Amino acid sequence: MAVGIFDSGLGGLTVLDAVSKRLPDLPLVYLGDSAHAPYGVRDSDDIYELTTQATQRLFDAGCDLVILACNTASAAALRRMQEGWVPKGKRVLGVFVPLIEALTERQWGDNSPPREVDIKHVALFATPATVSSRAFQRELAFRAIGVDVEAQACGGVVDAIEDGDMILAEALVKSHVDALKRKMPDPDAAVLGCTHYPLMEAEFQAALGPQVKVFSQANLVAESLADYLTRRPEMVGPGTESMFLTTGDPARVSARATQFLRRPITFAAA
Repeated sequence: MAVGIFDSGLGGLTVLDAVSKRLPDLPLVYLGDSAHAPYGVRDSDDIYELTTQATQRLFDAGCDLVILACNTASAAALRRMQEGWVPKGKRVLGVFVPLIEALTERQWGDNSPPREVDIKHVALFATPATVSSRAFQRELAFRAIGVDVEAQACGGVVDAIEDGDMILAEALVKSHVDALKRKMPDPDAAVLGCTHYPLMEAEFQAALGPQVKVFSQANLVAESLADYLTRRPEMVGPGTESMFLTTGDPARVSARATQFLRRPITFAAA
């Protein structure tokens, strides 16, 4: 019984890999909108239209629950989708929730007033669209007080990863970390606010230093999904087959995905 995972490109494969390890018997339908990637430089209306189209495709594939494994889509489109678009009996969840649960050490259902947490200085690395939305800061403020967030828009990193140019991606990571440190010299923690970035987690950690706790989303999302499905088993859809779909060139995307996950991945046209 299938669950859908959506990303603007290949970054969501980090989430899919973690979910498939945590829930090996759960069929997953992955859709990457590589034809329109990257989302991080698009405006919110454009992101909303593309995200709803992709989510509908996953509903059509037999998924009642779709994870937006794309921080840009979660930041720019999720709330609007939940308020006026998601059909009855379907659910769309984002990737900020598990991250903020981990950062604040409180469950999402905990509706008590915001309180102080141990972490005081957070560096947020994300796409320009996610940074400009301030969605992360808004959701964090519902649960914690006294946390200083310094956001760094990491232009170019997603493009480099999608193109398979890891040398350029590493250089860009170092540049963006240096820029962040000029604004916040001593962060307590760093949030990798894009599902492409776990592919560069070692590079972020090296540039930040061993004293900075790096929060990466894939495993957090997988654990949160497992907990959610334990509580809401009816949200697993009628689909029975795992599949990989792309709006881009299936052969090219398959080759890149196989590189990323180090196992054969075959995409079909969405």
